[in-house]
Amino acid sequence: MEDQEVLELPQPDAEQSQEESEVKQAVARWYAVQVASMCEKKVKATLEQRAVTLGVSNRILEIEIPQTPAVKIKKDGSRQSTEEKVFPGYVLIRMSLDEDTEQAVRSTPNVINFVGHEERRSTGRARGRIKPRPLSRAEVNRIFKRSQEKKPVVKVDLAEGDRISVTAGPFKDFQGEVIEISGDRSKLKALLSIFGRETPVELEFSQISKDS
Repeated sequence: MEDQEVLELPQPDAEQSQEESEVKQAVARWYAVQVASMCEKKVKATLEQRAVTLGVSNRILEIEIPQTPAVKIKKDGSRQSTEEKVFPGYVLIRMSLDEDTEQAVRSTPNVINFVGHEERRSTGRARGRIKPRPLSRAEVNRIFKRSQEKKPVVKVDLAEGDRISVTAGPFKDFQGEVIEISGDRSKLKALLSIFGRETPVELEFSQISKDS
């Protein structure tokens, strides 16, 4: 059996490859992509894997789900440290947009569409294709500034009109109705029946529990 000739492809110059990579990263922009509810992490993980498989990982550079620290107040008054998405239902992608990278994102399961401008169709009433719009530098800075905030957002499993019981403080054992919630101050106002009169009282989240 005759030996088959093996063709050796020329290896790219290391410096040239580095320059090409830097150029591609220099034109990369941030884009917002709408995804199915509660699927942000799934989309991020899937797209990171697909970018490698499809050979576009050098153009899809970052995939982020901006989040801020939060404290959730449970019904029993206990606190749980968690994180809150800055923009639920959206994923941010820093990428060099071209036909391949756009298709890689669009074809990822649970991706709905890019945020952008609708291209009008010349005929028919069907909606046109959404042309991805890169985020401005100001938009990107504002989004990531929120995600870097150290002060946690307080989330409480309460809404106006809910019935609560006071578990601590001078109004312990009183019951009332929530009329105002101030999550940033970790406080709420409730109408308590004091001496037969409905009286608004300010309470801390840690002083109440939600009635079932």
